[in-house]
Amino acid sequence: MLEARQLTKEYITGAHKLTVLRDVSFLIPDGAFVAIVGPSGSGKTTLLGLLAGLDVATRGTVLLDGADLSTLSEDRRARLRGEKVGFVFQSFQLIPTLTALENVQVPLELRGDDGATERARDLLSRVGLGDREHHFPNQLSGGEQQRVAIARAFSNAPRLLFADEPTGNLDSDTGAHIFELLEGLNHEAGTTVVLVTHDLSLAHRAQRIIRLADGAVVSDTPVSAAPATADAT
Repeated sequence: MLEARQLTKEYITGAHKLTVLRDVSFLIPDGAFVAIVGPSGSGKTTLLGLLAGLDVATRGTVLLDGADLSTLSEDRRARLRGEKVGFVFQSFQLIPTLTALENVQVPLELRGDDGATERARDLLSRVGLGDREHHFPNQLSGGEQQRVAIARAFSNAPRLLFADEPTGNLDSDTGAHIFELLEGLNHEAGTTVVLVTHDLSLAHRAQRIIRLADGAVVSDTPVSAAPATADAT
């Protein structure tokens, strides 16, 4: 589903060259649930941007469902994301003037889906918010807002979901529940999930952990073999 081949990302700042990622390679099969962890500044968010085609690598290749992102224009990458990719972020990114139902409907309506309202209601019910569809974001708790964001992310039935610190603004119990929702949708829909997190207790509930340090992959192991004590903050 997703393959990184010797990804390197460099930035030029004045006379200096900053290498954020160096020769990162791995393969993520269809339907997998993978956690990416590492210290702050290790390149996790930069890597996520490259994998999603939001940015381009200095060197190397990303294959997303067989498409080589380095050969696509910005418009074609955007079209590919709209067709196959969903996003969940730490900051929820809901539209404050729209209800929960309307927030989930937006991508469906932009796609011209005639059944947008029915589909949005079904998704809200699946994340346990069927009775909150007419509430605005400021009337919802942080955990409820994140559940709306997850419902919205699954509105286009993505083949691949990127979740960037989706529990970072939530308490541990609510964060665990959000993870369970992602896990359940991964199992039910077969969606490949790539989770960036600083929370090792959540990372160890994924199937596999890719650990970054100083812009490079230092370990890539199934959860049963991954150490639970390393610092990921």
